Order: sequence, then structure tokens, then C-alpha cells
Amino acid sequence: MNLLGNLVWLICGGFFSALGYIVGGLGLCLTVVGIPFGIQSIKVGFATFAPFGKELHEAADADTPLRLIFNVLWLILFGWEIALWHLVWAVVLGITVIGLPFAKQHLKLIPMAIFPLGRSLR
Repeated sequence: MNLLGNLVWLICGGFFSALGYIVGGLGLCLTVVGIPFGIQSIKVGFATFAPFGKELHEAADADTPLRLIFNVLWLILFGWEIALWHLVWAVVLGITVIGLPFAKQHLKLIPMAIFPLGRSLR
């Protein structure tokens, strides 16, 4: 069932969402300061390719002071816009019964969009 969900997800926009994360991450990696953010964006992009059957996991050292500072910078610069975008799509997809599983996946991606450092989908 997860395979079918992931295939439909990719066909109905998940591929372009993941590609956007990866291209944005590569753009951030062009600068020395943006490398940590670019790596996290690429990581979220690969998680966005196939979100069905995965759960959000937090690393044991996810709340170290440096990661906290980087997560706050990420939230201010990029995260709130990405999280809002996932929320909008979750609401739009949640209107129909068929879109409910996809809305759930968008809601699952919101914490990763807000604070990506120290978190992953596995």
C-alpha cells in the first residue's frame, strides 16, 4: 500500500516538491554559509520523494545549542514559508476524501520544514 501511495504522490506533485527542495538545497550549497542549510534541504527533498510508510524521528542530539541556532535561522529565512505551503496543500487535499492520505503526508512534512536539523523521516 505504501508503494502505491508513494507512486501516486510522485505523479500528483510530490516529484516536483522534492525536486524543488533538492534544487534549492544545491543553490544554498553554492555559498559556504549556506552549506548546512543546503544539506538539510536536500535531506528533506529525498524524504519528500516517498513519505508514505515513514515516520518523523528526532536524533538524540537534535537540540544542541548550535542546531537550535541553525533551526531558528532556518525558521526565519525559509521554514515558515515551506511549512505554510505544506499546510495550504494539506487543507486543499483534506477537503476531499481521496486527498486525505496526501493531506496527512503534508502534515507529516511540516515539522521537517520548520526544524530540519536533527530530524529525519525513516
